[in-house]
Amino acid sequence: MLRVAHTPDPDDAYMFYGIVSGAVRVPGFDRVEHIIEDIETLNRRIVEEGWTVEVTAASAHAYAYAWQRFYLMRAGASMGEGYGPILVARGRLDSLRGRRVAVPGRYTTARLLLALATGGGYVEVFARFDEIPRMVLEGSVDAGLLIHEAQLTYGEMGLVKVLDLWEWWSSISGGLPMPLGVDLAWRGLGREAAEAVRRALQESIRYAWEHHEEAVEYASRFARSGSREQISRFVRMYVNERTLDMGEEGVEAHRLLYRLAAERGLIPGEPRLDLV
Repeated sequence: MLRVAHTPDPDDAYMFYGIVSGAVRVPGFDRVEHIIEDIETLNRRIVEEGWTVEVTAASAHAYAYAWQRFYLMRAGASMGEGYGPILVARGRLDSLRGRRVAVPGRYTTARLLLALATGGGYVEVFARFDEIPRMVLEGSVDAGLLIHEAQLTYGEMGLVKVLDLWEWWSSISGGLPMPLGVDLAWRGLGREAAEAVRRALQESIRYAWEHHEEAVEYASRFARSGSREQISRFVRMYVNERTLDMGEEGVEAHRLLYRLAAERGLIPGEPRLDLV
């Protein structure tokens, strides 16, 4: 049996639809068990608990703590190009220094990117990503870092953009895509089996593209907010050719992220990118 852990977020649900529906088989495994948890729960399980699940979604940030136990898959990555996490508030903020800022989990890449972009100086408040808009609106925090569907809907909630992390990343990366989420394969599988899983995930992504409406319908069951049209737009943003294979630019983007973070002492060191 192959255990596959992923989030209920629309992009994850969409890309795994081919496997979930049974249309795509994983060679060498007669059964696939799907474990569905939010991204920070998965991050904590692999980083803090030493979880050895065969395949898991994770934040690119979390991989820096778990690379000795997992291969990094070329498929399944969520990478921003023209969009990414957004810091919002109820009104304009001249500075974050001393402000209370809600961030979506210790090991999320959004948290790491915000620290790199701003240099810190704010008070972090860890929160579930889907609770952050409410926390900002109610005033329990001064600002909040948005990921997932809220990146598209924050204006409708009455929130204003303070910082677009894609704009910052683009300015320092030379236009490389922005690393956000990844899929990992446990090294205990062995490279050959891990590569077979990666090929199955690529086939699952292609199946979702070919059956887009069905896959969006499935993904919509898990969405916390947004219309079907917004969910479809979000999926198209984050399930693209980079998701099928991050390519050399994607690999270089991860190297840049880890180098910058290691230089700032924000991760233990630069992880070795062992790709399948």
